[in-house]
Amino acid sequence: MKEVAGKVAFITGGASGMGLGMARVFSKAGMKVVIADVRRDHLDSAMEHFRGAEAGVLPLQVDVADRAAMARAADETERAFGKVHILCNNAGVGIVGPLLDATYDDWDWGLSVNLGGVINGVQTFLPRIRRHGEGGHIVTTASMSGLLGGVAGIYVAAKYAVVGFMETLRPELEPLNIGVSVFCPGLVNTNIHEVEKLRPAKYAHTTYKAPAETRAEFMKAKILPAGMDPLEVGERVLRGIRRNDLYILTHPEYEPGLRERFAAILASFPIEGPPPPARVAAEAVVLRHPMFAAQRDRLLRERAKQATKRRARSAERPRVKSKRTARRVTRRRKRR
Repeated sequence: MKEVAGKVAFITGGASGMGLGMARVFSKAGMKVVIADVRRDHLDSAMEHFRGAEAGVLPLQVDVADRAAMARAADETERAFGKVHILCNNAGVGIVGPLLDATYDDWDWGLSVNLGGVINGVQTFLPRIRRHGEGGHIVTTASMSGLLGGVAGIYVAAKYAVVGFMETLRPELEPLNIGVSVFCPGLVNTNIHEVEKLRPAKYAHTTYKAPAETRAEFMKAKILPAGMDPLEVGERVLRGIRRNDLYILTHPEYEPGLRERFAAILASFPIEGPPPPARVAAEAVVLRHPMFAAQRDRLLRERAKQATKRRARSAERPRVKSKRTARRVTRRRKRR
């Protein structure tokens, strides 16, 4: 998917925040885009970004937890634009609260969107992408909370599952010329604070609603404005698709925390003698998947190239003289 002009992308949660950032970047790159979203008001406002010169954008009101609605949206997409090449499973609900207070309704809602919506997206669109045989790409929005847990347990549980889902799907689709990425952003300036406005009536039994309203005001005023711009998110996702990255990461400030988590996991292995060879042979399929080594080696080579280029550019820059040195040179020239 290095060449994306003329391709068709279906983006869930595409009418605001990160999804809208992706839609705007994809459209600018020459793609036809379907922005699917559960909120009609967001769809209406999103289309204001695509008036005039920009064309080929279709808004569809869809609940990703509704499988029949997803199938209808796929049919409508194909009628409007033809074959779908890129699926962005981006819709999610940032349900936040302590696990000790969670109700079944909180769990059912959070998982139905954050995990069930991804499953529905893949089950609906993957057969269509395979059928046309032109290749494609599936990118699913998880979160840094899918790699580094600790708060918002329902959200974290779903996002960890999504990361594992995409890691498992990738090697299955690689022979079919279909790429798979999992997108794990940190803080982005979105409207995630409005999550409780989306809660369906059937999931009304919750202890989170009142605290969530207080948190929403705080996030809107103090937290979210510091987040990454959704348009930058869209650019980074498109670059990840073109490079066929397994992991699309955007916020380098999370690296130390991830290193600590990975170190804690590695330190938890028992110090024992060699494991039984028969057991090792039986576990071979999961012991060291070549996919991870391939991703690591490719990205480390790219990092080394970028570091070399930065050093070369730095060496080429003329040395800037201090103001004091410049004054001395000027005085000497005047005396001459």
